[in-house]
Amino acid sequence: MNSGPYLNRRALMGRTAAAGLFTVPAVSALTSCASGGGDDDSVEREESTDANPFGVSADAELEVVIFDGGFGDQYALDAEKIYQGSYGTVEHVKTTEIQTRLQPRMVQGDPPDVIDNSGADAMDIAALIRNEQVLDLTELLDAPSLDDPGVTVRETLMPGTIEMGQFGSDAVYRLSYAFIVYGQWYSRTALNRLEVEYPRTWDEMLAVCEKAKQQGMAGWTYAGQYPYYFNFTLYPFIGKIGGADVLRAIDNLEPNAWRHDAVKAAFEAYYELTARGYVLQGSPGLTHEESQDEWNKYNALFIPNGSWVENEARKNTPADFDMAVGPPTSLDSSDAMPFETLWASASEPFIIPADAPNVPGGLEFLRIMLGRESARNFTELVSSLSCVRGAADGLELPPGLSSAQETLAAAGDNIVIPRLPDWYRQLNNEEIGGAVAAMMAGEIEPDEAINRCQQAADATAQDDSIQKFQHV
Repeated sequence: MNSGPYLNRRALMGRTAAAGLFTVPAVSALTSCASGGGDDDSVEREESTDANPFGVSADAELEVVIFDGGFGDQYALDAEKIYQGSYGTVEHVKTTEIQTRLQPRMVQGDPPDVIDNSGADAMDIAALIRNEQVLDLTELLDAPSLDDPGVTVRETLMPGTIEMGQFGSDAVYRLSYAFIVYGQWYSRTALNRLEVEYPRTWDEMLAVCEKAKQQGMAGWTYAGQYPYYFNFTLYPFIGKIGGADVLRAIDNLEPNAWRHDAVKAAFEAYYELTARGYVLQGSPGLTHEESQDEWNKYNALFIPNGSWVENEARKNTPADFDMAVGPPTSLDSSDAMPFETLWASASEPFIIPADAPNVPGGLEFLRIMLGRESARNFTELVSSLSCVRGAADGLELPPGLSSAQETLAAAGDNIVIPRLPDWYRQLNNEEIGGAVAAMMAGEIEPDEAINRCQQAADATAQDDSIQKFQHV
């Protein structure tokens, strides 16, 4: 544990919140309350050098909060050891309750220095930006990289990483550390047992699911309690059918964007899975982990997910499972984009609060994480690509990650990156997710689900309290 006034202040705040002396505000409260405006414990910068471009104080302590989800926290602990080799000690916190635990501190102006703002309880990044509570990371991107001072951090990143941190301006407010391949995850062993190939068209998908059903196996399962997981395949499916412009219109909250023919075709195709009994019974009530467990038990062929699933489901994955991922199955030959099209983007977003006591240390910690040693360690530990170019080259990868890398390479430039999930978190997770969930549970039909999505998007567009973003 750390010592001194720096830790005492933070420890007091943590204990006070835990004791219930702080009331956790709702998301709307955060959007209406600006930060407290800093404190007297802020660490001042020392003179910048080639080895210390941000002027981190030699004994500057750091507080890092990590989302304890599919990636765990060991990769962060390892990066913290590197930081401590040159600077002060690190107070490490892991939690699944990011918003619950940190939102009060953000409002009070007493945040940690680095936050892995991820998971179902992540803070609304748009609200943080609007209230000037999160730091622009351009200084980090323009700094020399850890491994080669002649190359900037910006130049080491995978395509799309910087864009995922931008919200309608050139400023970059978050660093998404993992590079995720979203798609239809499956077991090669399961398909081989059925003697079928990965379905490339929707007719082939229905035929594969029917064969599975005849042998007592469901075609699909999903995280019904977190229905936005379905969007990991549904959004790129829509883009594949109608083109990337359809997704851009949805992101931009354009009138009737959800009523595009591509959306209708995608919803009707997914609804057919439910109507024909190809979805595992009970899926609407499953958590993400429970749905993955059913999939690991060979009770379902496909699950919509991201490439963190291999690590998250590792303890329950059979040795013979041979995990793999494919792009969303195409509708038919009339699709606007090729079969290989998929959603792949930087994820697992890290932010530095604007009121962080040790901003230089936070920037240096992220620079360390973007170094080759930390990036390779991340891939080896959690079976996920990082946002650092070439960091996984030469590594022996597990089957799921190897498949993700192959699927990403096959896609080439045919990558779609929906921004609705991070521009309008509540709209995506609750309204859109809720409409899709009701449809997949058989409670409503596709037309009603589409109407709900469009009505929710229109309400968001008309709500002046919600900051709007546009593709540029």
